[in-house]
Amino acid sequence: MQYHVLTTERCNLSCLYCGGTREIPGVPLDLEYDIEQLIDFISKDPEAVIGFYGGEPLLAMDRFQEIIDKVPAKAFTLQTNGTLLHEVKDEYLHRLHSILISLDGPKEVTDASRGEGIYNKVMENLEIIRSKGYKGDLIARMAYSDHGDIHHDVHHLLENFDHVHWQLDVFWTGLEQRGDVAGWLDRYDEGITELVSDFGRSMEEGELLGIVPFIPVFRTLLNKEPAQIWCGSGRDSFSIMTSGNIEACPIAPELVYTNNGNISTSTPDSIKDSRSVGQPCTDCDILWVCGGRCLFANQTTGWGKDWFNRVCRTTRHMIDELQKLVPLAEELINSGKIDKKIFDYPELNNGCEIIP
Repeated sequence: MQYHVLTTERCNLSCLYCGGTREIPGVPLDLEYDIEQLIDFISKDPEAVIGFYGGEPLLAMDRFQEIIDKVPAKAFTLQTNGTLLHEVKDEYLHRLHSILISLDGPKEVTDASRGEGIYNKVMENLEIIRSKGYKGDLIARMAYSDHGDIHHDVHHLLENFDHVHWQLDVFWTGLEQRGDVAGWLDRYDEGITELVSDFGRSMEEGELLGIVPFIPVFRTLLNKEPAQIWCGSGRDSFSIMTSGNIEACPIAPELVYTNNGNISTSTPDSIKDSRSVGQPCTDCDILWVCGGRCLFANQTTGWGKDWFNRVCRTTRHMIDELQKLVPLAEELINSGKIDKKIFDYPELNNGCEIIP
């Protein structure tokens, strides 16, 4: 299974959509449990993948290093805002299977939400880790907000990263408090149509664009194999908070539905498949492809029914557009122009939620 291990809830940025350091009742800002407890818990799962998460996990560099040194895991991944990457020692850098770096697009888009100078700093650090010979998967992890252009921003990031993943900014900022949200989502759908067209052309050229939300979803459409919730929350992905509590999802530990025990009293087997999406997702005809999109959104429907349905229409639109490419892919595979294996991504749960 995959475990988000939060080394700290502190953050050195204060992005518009999440606000930076989170102070949540019952969740310490810094890791308080004994590392031996984590070792004992993780050692019971021979397929464990640890994804460092926060806050900004590299603010607790000593814990980050200690966990890599001591905790047995099949692989380690890192989700970071990228501002401290230059401080990661080579021996730890090269043990990371994947690094997800938060960038929202080009300089003007990233800095608008994340702060002046952040884009340049992160790009400098990206060059530093490349100069150190880092060969793992580098993923740009976008938050797509009102001022973004999904088509342009994804292409910009693909010039510098192996893969690009994004989430819609519909969790952190109240939709009812924003301006033309409907127009923003319409523009997003238009951009997705353009990106899918580009994805198809890259398929024909045998150089598949590294668009994370597209690849595994397209594989499901191609193979007609039903998917479960893509991020794995409550199924085979859990978050180990700074308190040692285990949550289905790291973004809402204060909600009762997400708690799954504690590393001192639970085992990986006891928490696996402990949460699942319910209505309205379970009544949806594309559940087999979408997987339920998001456990948090499904359980809270915090935007109200109308906005919930409108946001979900963006997923349906993406799936409908990708479905149009299935005959092309089948033709290319049958003619030997591409190998079906190009759609086998990710090879493990690297922290990409897949559905935006």
